[in-house]
Amino acid sequence: MDVLLQQIINGLVLGSMYALVALGYTMVYGIIGLINFAHGEVLMVGALTSWTIIRWMLDASVGMPGWAILALATLIAMVVCAALNFTIEKLAYRPLRNSPRLAPLITAIGMSLLLQTLAMIIWAPNPKPYPSMLSREPIHIGGAVISVTQITILATTVITLALLMWLVNRTNLGRAMRATAENPRVAALMGIKPDVVISATFIIGAMLAAIAGVMWASNYGTVQHAMGFMPGLKAFVAAVMGGIGNLAGAVVGGVALGLIEALGAGYLGALTGGFLGSQYVDIFAFVVLALVLTLRPSGLLGERVADRA
Repeated sequence: MDVLLQQIINGLVLGSMYALVALGYTMVYGIIGLINFAHGEVLMVGALTSWTIIRWMLDASVGMPGWAILALATLIAMVVCAALNFTIEKLAYRPLRNSPRLAPLITAIGMSLLLQTLAMIIWAPNPKPYPSMLSREPIHIGGAVISVTQITILATTVITLALLMWLVNRTNLGRAMRATAENPRVAALMGIKPDVVISATFIIGAMLAAIAGVMWASNYGTVQHAMGFMPGLKAFVAAVMGGIGNLAGAVVGGVALGLIEALGAGYLGALTGGFLGSQYVDIFAFVVLALVLTLRPSGLLGERVADRA
């Protein structure tokens, strides 16, 4: 029972990070039908930017508490990632908006490789330890253990998702986003500027990815230029599982995938008699994706795609 509780906690933490990244995928797809495969690299840039800021501040002995340094580094990472994603959308994706869908897809893959290469040049290819800025004192819940970092990740995710849902459902920008997703041509006739809405969507997605990147680095304690590939790929799986284009589905898919992976890591060895260990946990994401697409092709909560006919 203690192992089950521990794996559920681990799964919720992992799933919450997947959910934040998956939201970036699903928001962009819901509006312009683009799978931004460079989104995982935006997470990586956010993590490495925050690492740089934290190292600078620690070396300068600014005298700020750890949580304040981490918060400031996260804010700066969000700004950097927002500017990066805005530039990517304007230079790489916007000129191809009316092209066949294969063209922006290939561009997105190329942008992913370009960002990895640039990060390798700027920050060097070797993994770097990420400073622990929060208390390392473990907190016992029943027979399980949760850290302050994990509690912060869960709380940050809940607050961030609540703010995003409020923005999408209660603000003028959110209404403009939903109108553009429904029909960009009609939205333009109503005075909405689709280009502005699309840029705002990329910016919001980048900020979510930056938060997820900082949380990922804080939880696992290391950063490197290739760290965004697998989280980005699994977040895409989560978005498809939940129903690509569906915000609530991205959250459900992310949390579900995190729980499946964590429970698989905890019990895979026992279920297979030691034949498969926790190192094979990555297969769960793609096995589950295949099952979902076979049994429910529109995703768990249903796909929402803009009508572009």
